[in-house]
Amino acid sequence: MSPWGRGRTHRIPAVLCLVGAAAAGAVACEPIDGLNTASVALTTDRTGTAALERKGVDVQWLNCTAEVEGGGKTPSSPSRSASVRQVAHVDCRGRTVGGKDITLVGKVTKEVSGLCVRGDLTGKVGGRTVLRADVLGNCHAAPSTGGVTPPTGGGKGGGGGRARPTVTVTVTVTGYPQGK
Repeated sequence: MSPWGRGRTHRIPAVLCLVGAAAAGAVACEPIDGLNTASVALTTDRTGTAALERKGVDVQWLNCTAEVEGGGKTPSSPSRSASVRQVAHVDCRGRTVGGKDITLVGKVTKEVSGLCVRGDLTGKVGGRTVLRADVLGNCHAAPSTGGVTPPTGGGKGGGGGRARPTVTVTVTVTGYPQGK
């Protein structure tokens, strides 16, 4: 007996499902007019956490989502004019070690290779504004090699040894059938 089912007729739907999933995954990673929701959310999460920590906020966790304006257009739609800047709306929610709510919200107009985001962002802790920024991160830094840097320090107050939650990025992609 075949691992794909009882016979040839069962293999075809299984193969079609695999091909469809691979195609959907490839399309989901493509940036829309230069902004990719996953890249914007992940970069904002990383750079926003670092910026808040530089302001003295002890971030326990932060989770960001992004939605690109006009992201629901079909691939056959006319492209935007070069003079029109695309905008991603970013919404980050989190908590401090002390239990206060963190929000980091705003608009992103550019994301540079995971290094920085440009736009208009506001960070609040416990309802109090602690951060206003038009750039988060260092857009001129050398790209990361992708390696993981272990936590430094240790013991009390050193920042090391404390587990940090992983980043979760949720991207919703809506496909439209292309036909006549």
